[in-house]
Order: sequence, then C-alpha cells, then structure tokens
Amino acid sequence: MANLKEIRNRISSVSSTMQITSAMKMVSAAKLKKAQDAITAMRPYSNKLTELLQSLSATLDADSGSKFAEQREVNKVLLVAISSNRGLAGAFNSNIIKQVNVLMSDYADKEVSILAIGKKVNDAFGKSGKVIANKSEVFDDLTYDNVAEIAQMIMDKFVEGEYDKVELIYNSFKNAATQIVMTEQFLPIAPVESDSNVALDYIFEPSKQEIVETLIPKSLKTQLFKGIRDSFASEHGARMTAMHKATDNATELRDQLKLTYNKARQAAITNEILEIVGGAEALNN
Repeated sequence: MANLKEIRNRISSVSSTMQITSAMKMVSAAKLKKAQDAITAMRPYSNKLTELLQSLSATLDADSGSKFAEQREVNKVLLVAISSNRGLAGAFNSNIIKQVNVLMSDYADKEVSILAIGKKVNDAFGKSGKVIANKSEVFDDLTYDNVAEIAQMIMDKFVEGEYDKVELIYNSFKNAATQIVMTEQFLPIAPVESDSNVALDYIFEPSKQEIVETLIPKSLKTQLFKGIRDSFASEHGARMTAMHKATDNATELRDQLKLTYNKARQAAITNEILEIVGGAEALNN
C-alpha cells in the first residue's frame, strides 16, 4: 500500500484535473448553445438552396450545363477534411481521420490530395505529403466571408482541371452526445433524378442558365460554410460530453483515493497505539 504522502499527492492531482475538466465542460456548454442555434437556423436554407440548384442543373441541356456540374473521368481527388484545432473531444477528430483513411483506400488507384481545415487532421496527414493547404485559422474568425475564400479556391482548382472530384468529410451535429461523420460530394454537383410524373412549368427571369451560373457558386460556398458550422457545433458537443465523463471519472477516483487514505491513516494510528501499549507492557514487566 502506498504511504500517506503519496496518496495525498494523488488526491491533490486528481482534484486539480477535475477542476480543469469541469471548467472545460462549462466553457464548451456555453459555446455549444450559440453554435447549435447557428447551424439549426442555417440548415433549412442551405438544404433548400442545394436541392433547388440540383433540380435546375438536372433540367439544363448537356451542352449548356454549368462548369461546376461537369462530370469527367476521376483521376485526381481532393478530400476536404474538417476537424478541430484542439483535442480533448473524445473520438471527434479520430473519426474524421479514420474516414479520410477509408476514402484514401477507396481511391487507392487515384491521385488523392487533402485540404486540411483544422490542426488535428493536418497533424495526422501533414507528413504524408498529401496536404495541399492548412486552413486551420478559419476557426479563429468563423465568418461566411472567410469560408467563401476557401470555397472559391476549391472551385477554381476544379474548374482549372487540377481535381476531378472534391468531397467534404465532417462531423454533422445531431445532439450534444451524438455526432455523425458525413461524406458529401462537393464537386462536381450531382444532379438529382427528376420525377417524370411531376411537370415543372416555371417562368425564369433571367434565363435558367444565368440563374444557375449565378447561384451555384453561392450554393457551394454555403455548403462549405454549413459543413464547418456543423463541425464547430459538433466539436463543442463532443468536448462537453467528454469533459463531463472525465469529471465524473475524476470524482469517482478521488472518492476511492480518499477512502484508501482514511483506511491507511486508521491503520497507521492503530499500529502506533499497539506500539505504545506494547512498550508500556514491556516497561511494566
């Protein structure tokens, strides 16, 4: 059994750790509310805009289709992996890294590159030589304009033919305890199959072609912004849950150590009493 000083030091260490995890839980809980409200308000707009443009793209003639909807043979793939800049969030970052590894295996016969949004995914793949850029600084000021610059860079590379396919990998926020790893095709835009039984009779002003060409870049920027917002909310949910569990575990460990300390202290006192009584008996004899 460890001596009393060692047990006291462990109790002090566990208590300090518990204070840190409890504080991190409270900070993440405060940030989660704002991030959750933001992504909840944004999802309907983003989903409807994407659905509208996919439907419009599907009705365009093949020769007048958008440059962002051009389907070509896939030889070069860009994976846009969104993680966090900080750890202590459970399996939040490791799930993204695992999914990127799975996709890299699926595209084993292709030339795969990675655009890292988040320090953790950059640290995981930085030495592989596949990371073309690290945009972790976007989390320091998460605004639509900053994300739009990243989306524009991706679109330019696709149009110039540097990549034939672009996919997003991020954690979608479901609730504070659940995050779902999502893989979405960012480019080219995948047209939806229209229902032939439903007749669409719309009057477009300006032309359908002009509307699509104007709104598609905005839709792609919004899609990336939604993915980063989703990941941001998921990060705080995962960290709050992880720190809650860590605080509970630290509390349980501290209570066990206190019980062990009290038992050891009582045993030491009993031994001292026995030694005193034994010495007194020896003197009397």
